[in-house]
Amino acid sequence: MSAESAESIGSTILKHSTGSPTVLRILLGTQLRRLRTERGISREDAGYSIRASHAKISRLELGQVSFKERDVADLLTLYGVIDPDERAPLLALAKQANAPGWWHKYGDLLPSWFEVYIGLEGAASAIRTYENQFVPGLLQAPSYARAVIELGNERATPGELDRRVQLRVARQRRLTGDNRLNLWAVIDEAVVRRALGGPEAMREQIEHLLAMTAERNVTVQVMPFDRGGHAAAGGSFSILRFPERELPDVVYMEQLTSALYLDKAAESEHYVKVMDRLSVQAQEPKESRRFLESLLDR
Repeated sequence: MSAESAESIGSTILKHSTGSPTVLRILLGTQLRRLRTERGISREDAGYSIRASHAKISRLELGQVSFKERDVADLLTLYGVIDPDERAPLLALAKQANAPGWWHKYGDLLPSWFEVYIGLEGAASAIRTYENQFVPGLLQAPSYARAVIELGNERATPGELDRRVQLRVARQRRLTGDNRLNLWAVIDEAVVRRALGGPEAMREQIEHLLAMTAERNVTVQVMPFDRGGHAAAGGSFSILRFPERELPDVVYMEQLTSALYLDKAAESEHYVKVMDRLSVQAQEPKESRRFLESLLDR
C-alpha cells in the first residue's frame, strides 16, 4: 500500500467523519478486500488470522457487521501494511465505523439485516426501487405504514407499533430535508389496488403519493395490469447508489426474516438493466399521476 493510497484513505475519513457508520464500514471493508485480493490471500486464510470464518470476512468486506480494531490490525499485518502512517487511517476508520447511527434508539425493534439497510439508505444519494405488493417504505403515509407493519408484527403492542411507525417516518426525512435523496419508484398496479388499512387509509396514501411526486427528487411510475408480464419477474428489489466513488451500487432484496445484498458489478448492472426496462414498460410519471388521481375519484 503506497503513501499516496494512505493519504487518499485519510482524506476519505475526514470527508465521512460525521457520516453514516454503515458507509464507514463499507469504505473500510472495500479497502480491506482490495488489500486482500492484491496479496492473493483467500478469505479462509484471512479468517484464520483473526480466529474467524471466511463467511465473517465476507461480511466484514461488505460492511455488514462491526469491526474490532484488533481484527483490523491483524488483517493489515497479514496484508503487509506495516508502516504506522499507513495503518493509522484504517484503524481510525475502524473506530469511527463502530459509532451508533441515529436509528440506534430503535435498535430493539430492528433485526441486524435491516439495520444495515437503514444505514445504507441514509447514506445513499439515489435509490431506484420496484415494488409489487406495498408502497415503498419511504413513500408510506402513517396510517398505511401502520397497516403494513401490523401484518408482520401481529403480537406487537400499540406502543411498539407507534415506535415502528415513527421510525418509518424518520427515514422519510431524507426526501424533504437537506441533502435530499433522489427516489425513483416503479410500483405495480396491485400496490394501489390492495386496500390496506381500509378505504380512508388508502385515500390518505394515494394523496400522499401525489404530494410526494410533486417534489423534484421523487418519481413514481405505475406498472398497469394491462402491460402483462414484465422484466421484474423475480419480485421487489431496490438499487442504492452512493455519492462516494469508492462505494459500489448495492442491490437490496428483502425476505421474510432476512435480506440479500448484492454489490458485485455484474450483479448490480443486471438489476440496473431490469430497472431500465421496467421504467420503459410502466406508465410515464405524468400518466401515473393521472392514474392515481383517477383512483381518488373512485
